[in-house]
Amino acid sequence: MKLATDLAQSPLPLLRKNLACLCTISTHLPDGQFPGPAPLHHTLLADQTRTGVTLQTLHPTKFDRGRIIAQTPYPGIEHGAKTVEELLALTAPLGAKMLVQSLRDGLFVPPIREVGWCSGQSESANFTYASKIGPEDRHLDWATWSASEILRRQRVIGPLWNTIASLSIDGKEERKEAKRVIWDHGFRLLEDECHLFPATGHPIIVGLHGSAPLVYIRTCDGKILIANSIKIEGGITTEAFRAAISSGLAPIPKEFGKIKQLPYDFVTFHSRLD
Repeated sequence: MKLATDLAQSPLPLLRKNLACLCTISTHLPDGQFPGPAPLHHTLLADQTRTGVTLQTLHPTKFDRGRIIAQTPYPGIEHGAKTVEELLALTAPLGAKMLVQSLRDGLFVPPIREVGWCSGQSESANFTYASKIGPEDRHLDWATWSASEILRRQRVIGPLWNTIASLSIDGKEERKEAKRVIWDHGFRLLEDECHLFPATGHPIIVGLHGSAPLVYIRTCDGKILIANSIKIEGGITTEAFRAAISSGLAPIPKEFGKIKQLPYDFVTFHSRLD
């Protein structure tokens, strides 16, 4: 946006010289697929399995609203990528090849012929804007995000984070303080059957007999995610159960091993994740 504005306001802007300024985009335009600063991220977050690249002119005042002079043919290509790095490794060479070929073919020389899928409809197309990824995009919503959505976001834009109340004792007075929990190493899905039914987004420390305790969290679609380690803001990444207890997120287990009818014991955090 700043570049397009600078060109329009410059004393000798290239646009006034009737020369085309070109921009290669790692997405399809203008069919609604993610114009904006983070198209790769939003392609993966939307679980889109196809993608492509677009070569467009710069619009003098609007972001990603230029005239399309080259584009990956419909319906795009199956990318198979799981991370932004993998998707970039696929689309960057395609974009470079498209740019070089378009320059050789002189597609930038006026009169420019627009060739996009929705040629001539860029002003009225229903765009899904690929906004810049910010902290709130990583703020994990246990009430609405399914297990697959959480794991996808962790893979694409992680680490995710939450806030949760910690409890400390000052003399005889209990004090609550909100702390940010950063899921530095993410989660893994519990594949085995779980007989515990914690509330959605309310972590529990589960001590499997003969192994180190882990943190289990129930998702809104009934799955259980396991966190091996967490980071309390301002601290270092450490084992999840140790960080939880030392930070006052959960009570100190006094009698781990008391429950005999189950193959594990558990302690519940003081509050839900927010």
